[in-house]
Amino acid sequence: MSTESPQTPAFSPAGSARLPPRWFIRSAWVVHRAIYNVTGGRLGLRPPSAKVWGMMRLHTIGRRSGAPRAAIVAYVEDGPNLVTMAMNGWGDPPPAWWLNLRTRPAASVDLPGERRNVVARDARGAERERLWEVFRSLEGGDDLDAHASRRSRETPLVVLEPAPAAR
Repeated sequence: MSTESPQTPAFSPAGSARLPPRWFIRSAWVVHRAIYNVTGGRLGLRPPSAKVWGMMRLHTIGRRSGAPRAAIVAYVEDGPNLVTMAMNGWGDPPPAWWLNLRTRPAASVDLPGERRNVVARDARGAERERLWEVFRSLEGGDDLDAHASRRSRETPLVVLEPAPAAR
């Protein structure tokens, strides 16, 4: 008789797919945005390192409202590209910013000390597998597969490429 529960995948080390309650995750987002806003952007963003993902502010245009939207998301660098996971605190629905980018791929990002114009696309195939391994190699990445298995769909990896220069 198996002792594994359906919520704990066999590949999850010691039930490591545990997440804080949704209210806690949402509260952390509110606090993070408040810190960013109160400090005028001096706190709340960070560059990635070999061990930890960075934090950037992503600016999109609402797909229905046409209004500017902003979200702070984790990212890694892949050459000139920035890569983030389109997940909603590991909740099942896709984040609004990803739905916005699928409608209007042109966006901008605030990084520590700079702003960049970017164009979004979904990583596919071997590129996606390679980038997923990058996220798995970071601190906390050993739980990545376990967390992703809680969702009903594959977690998109979003590649933000430098936008072509305006002519």
